[in-house]
Amino acid sequence: MNRYPGPRTYNQVRVPRKYIPGKQRFSIYWTWSYPWEANRDLTELDNRFSSMTEVRRVLWPEYETLEYSEKMFLQGIAGTLELFHLGLIRFQEAVGEYTGHPVAVYQRIDQAGQKQQLDHGLLDDTDTLMVFGLDHLLTEQEAAPEELEALRAFLAREGTRLILGPHHDVGATSDTKQRAMEYAHHGDPLVPSQQRFGRYTRSIMTGLGLPVQNQWGLHPATINGTKQLQPLITTNDLDTRGWLEGVKTFNFHPHLPHYAVTTSDANCIHVLARQQIDLSHPLPFTEAGNRVFNLLLWMPPTRDRAGDILFADSTIFTTLFGGDESLDRFWKNIATR
Repeated sequence: MNRYPGPRTYNQVRVPRKYIPGKQRFSIYWTWSYPWEANRDLTELDNRFSSMTEVRRVLWPEYETLEYSEKMFLQGIAGTLELFHLGLIRFQEAVGEYTGHPVAVYQRIDQAGQKQQLDHGLLDDTDTLMVFGLDHLLTEQEAAPEELEALRAFLAREGTRLILGPHHDVGATSDTKQRAMEYAHHGDPLVPSQQRFGRYTRSIMTGLGLPVQNQWGLHPATINGTKQLQPLITTNDLDTRGWLEGVKTFNFHPHLPHYAVTTSDANCIHVLARQQIDLSHPLPFTEAGNRVFNLLLWMPPTRDRAGDILFADSTIFTTLFGGDESLDRFWKNIATR
């Protein structure tokens, strides 16, 4: 089944989008090396994506349809990567309607082994850049000096936004007891005892001097007996742009990163939204007294930077893990503010 409203193309060079005042041009950048991730050895337990066969087994019978069968869909790790692409479609359609521009989607290294750096050619027709950090640390993806230079030039332009989404860091220790605690806490059999993401986004954060670290894989608190999240804990007085206006919750995901702020400068970065943690299974983060984690951060423009920087996990922009009117409202705010 074709999930797009029109014909799909593949392996083409995109036509640049013209600038229209007030209409953001969105580009999504997957930081992974598709071949390196897809070619990982399935006998390795840690630091890899699940294969589609594993997804089908764990979530049976959700994917037991013709469109996900071996006749129609990749069954290895590549199939799971394609689920992420499919999960973006509704976000792409919504943003396209709000802005009048198609959403461009790039991969750092695509299925055909073609590398696309974050360069001026990509950024020249982009106003909102979303960098989704789903590269495993061991695949060695890092921003080159010329990419950091291009990002600085991008953020010097009025009206730009950089949304960074480094994913979780599960099992960042050799201590098997702690890793077992983390595994029990998030409760997802498709996530191994160690799954560390985001080397590329981390290199951007370091290169641009952004005081944030992605930590843990935290299970958010839900309303008893459902996957409906507890309401976001928001700091509306700091949200002067209205990013969260009309937004009560995001979508459920069983292992979300905590975006730890590493500076004491309260004017530099604002924590706009926190989420309660499910405390039914402890881990060192909760044993230290933490009951909430940082979910949405905003760095407003400064004298040296005209663009906004936000931190939000990639799962907030996909329907792979559900969605509702509140999530749709957040997408609208991101596209139109």
